[in-house]
Amino acid sequence: MKMFNEEIQGQLKEIFQEMKGDVTIALFTKEGECPTCAETLAYMQEVEELSDKIHLVQYDINKDAELAKKYNVAMVPSIVMLDGNKEYKGVKFNGIPAGHEINSFIPAILEVSGNESEMPAELEERIKKISKPINIKVFITLSCPHCPGAVQKAHKLALMNPFIDAEMIEAETFGELSMKHNVSGVPKIVINDEHDLLGNQPIQEFLNTIESIA
Repeated sequence: MKMFNEEIQGQLKEIFQEMKGDVTIALFTKEGECPTCAETLAYMQEVEELSDKIHLVQYDINKDAELAKKYNVAMVPSIVMLDGNKEYKGVKFNGIPAGHEINSFIPAILEVSGNESEMPAELEERIKKISKPINIKVFITLSCPHCPGAVQKAHKLALMNPFIDAEMIEAETFGELSMKHNVSGVPKIVINDEHDLLGNQPIQEFLNTIESIA
């Protein structure tokens, strides 16, 4: 059973023609208990077929532990985006980016390929000034229409500054982590595991929070 019908495949192929460079989707799964791993793999295989510039590699979080550590992968399934030089730019998806979340997954592929969206100069300046390690977790559900916007902004920040690591977390797949961070509504944005924002906040709000972290 394919995720994408012919019409959507056609639309996505067209969108992916805008990719500048190659993108590698590094999918981390594991043997044994991982309820959504097989579904996520099938989904990524479909995406890979839509462009010659998209390459899928599969890793095991236990067997490839060193690599998982390098990309800060702590749960499965986890999708790490690598650019044309196979470099990690801080863009990650934990859980399947299906449903509404395709609207953050597709832009992530385009942006990691080098097809970057413009950012106002004043915001760009603020983003470039960040010089401490920042982790942004965006908790989402696949039925949430406002979630992709928050994920996209987090990923955009990561792409613009090497100190920033941004990840989507599918709240239902990772229920324990969601409980730990008291996720009752989505999107919930958690910065450095202690600063919370709720809702699809403007990028200025992300920056205000990040700048307040000493």
